[in-house]
Amino acid sequence: MEFSSSTILSFLALLFLSIPFSASNPTQDSFYQCLATNSNLSVPLYPAFYTPNISSFTSLLQSTAQNLRYLLPSVPKPELIFTPLLESHVQSAVICSKQLNIHLRVRSGGHDYEGLSYVSQIESPFIIVDLSKLRSISVDIADNSAWASAGATIGELYYRIAEKSKIHGFPAGLCTSLGIGGHITGGAYGSMMRKYGLGADNVLDARIVDANGNILDRQSMGEDLFWAIRGGGGASFGIILSWKVRLVPVPETVTVFTVPKTLEQGGTKILYRWQQVADKLDENLFIRVVISVADGSTKGQKTISTAYNALFLGGVDRLLQVMNQSFPELGLQSKDCVELSWLKSVLYIAGYPSSVPPEALLQGKSSFKNYFKAKSDFVREPIPETGLEGIWKRLLEEDSPLMVWNPYGGMMSKISES
Repeated sequence: MEFSSSTILSFLALLFLSIPFSASNPTQDSFYQCLATNSNLSVPLYPAFYTPNISSFTSLLQSTAQNLRYLLPSVPKPELIFTPLLESHVQSAVICSKQLNIHLRVRSGGHDYEGLSYVSQIESPFIIVDLSKLRSISVDIADNSAWASAGATIGELYYRIAEKSKIHGFPAGLCTSLGIGGHITGGAYGSMMRKYGLGADNVLDARIVDANGNILDRQSMGEDLFWAIRGGGGASFGIILSWKVRLVPVPETVTVFTVPKTLEQGGTKILYRWQQVADKLDENLFIRVVISVADGSTKGQKTISTAYNALFLGGVDRLLQVMNQSFPELGLQSKDCVELSWLKSVLYIAGYPSSVPPEALLQGKSSFKNYFKAKSDFVREPIPETGLEGIWKRLLEEDSPLMVWNPYGGMMSKISES
């Protein structure tokens, strides 16, 4: 008996649609069947579905969640997690969510402070579209560019760039597990922003799925939408599929240092001085300050530690010249400095031990997870010493507070805010 190709395809589609979820619910069934109807069935959808009754559901939900507060039992959980294997799967997810009135949460790296990529406190039911399987990276050194899919992390992108060239980099985040899809939609600041601006300032093109399920690139979306997706917030204007980014030149050797100063070592005065000069330093120099509570010199007492954590795009000799001229109050010495490659500086700034190899950037998941509440703000005028002392008083009342102060200036002062 002979069958036409159309009959065989219809039979396969019917067979595929009939695969049941174990103890599935109507939302899961409806969404799955809608996806199958609107997707390319040459790539099976079933392995991309994770429902709460499947053993791997919890591990996937937790895999890239950065803030453990949003994994507590009392926090709403998704009806299912969908991990698209193709761009067309993302299109179908948008189309079906509109047809079925199901809210979508889109997760690239799960690094957002308030769990917005994997929790919906108001809309119900909701589904997570997890882009972690869309993580291809293509680096073109001759063109000084790279295409990176939304599920790739910036650590993976840094590694793939350095794999092709020791004198190219990309100016994005310090936390290497950031998903590049969502990271750039929030601007993407990092340790080279004073030299090259934000990651969003170095985007050449993008592919997105809009609210109608259309795949658009820069030309077809228009310059207004292209402007909006580079800093307008995660998933506000569409689901990012991939970014084309501009590579930037980096020296073969860069220099890093971390110099801690406690209150007993004049930390307050040094930090006040840092506020006055940090945005005016040589644009090759980025010095952030990590502020925390530490053990004091007297047993049982606490103090404030201000750790000056820096990247300089150049060698130690030039760095010392810059520091002695512009910020001698820190007292930087040659022994405080480490010369290394740009890729290894990424690991250093991210807080990895010196023994960790660059391949750690390929793991794609954060090893630093905690229960926390965090907020960001901009300070345009130096906080006076009396104000700093008030901050210290409040920090010393907390269990394990942390503040990170990042300087702008340089290229950041040259790029228009709008």
